[in-house]
Amino acid sequence: MRFMIIVKATVDSEAGVMPSAGLIAEMADYHEQLAKAGVLLDGSGLKPSSTGWRIDYDGDEHSITQGPFAATKELIAGYTMIQVSSREEAIEWSRRYPNPAVDHGVGQIEVRQLFELDDFEPSEGLERMRSMNEQPG
Repeated sequence: MRFMIIVKATVDSEAGVMPSAGLIAEMADYHEQLAKAGVLLDGSGLKPSSTGWRIDYDGDEHSITQGPFAATKELIAGYTMIQVSSREEAIEWSRRYPNPAVDHGVGQIEVRQLFELDDFEPSEGLERMRSMNEQPG
């Protein structure tokens, strides 16, 4: 089972305030523990939404909106992807996640399970996705 630990943005992260050396060290320790346990898939911080964009779709039409975006609490500042054997294991790892707030103040993470290809009904498109996942690299 794969899970994404989502670090919610804060006013500081949206302002581009970089984490302290202490917070980076805490994150490195946590991610080393995940790696040693063989459950770490990936993880990184995200630049502020001012450097990003959104694409909205309406049928065949789409439009691009450049950041920054309002509603900081709904934005993502980083993520960690893990692969574990159970939801309980994911909960346990997420409980150990360091407070990601730049100032060690108020922060929030959210954990979501990823869909696996076996969750979908068989289809030609699904088989194409499966064969892409089986290719090296």
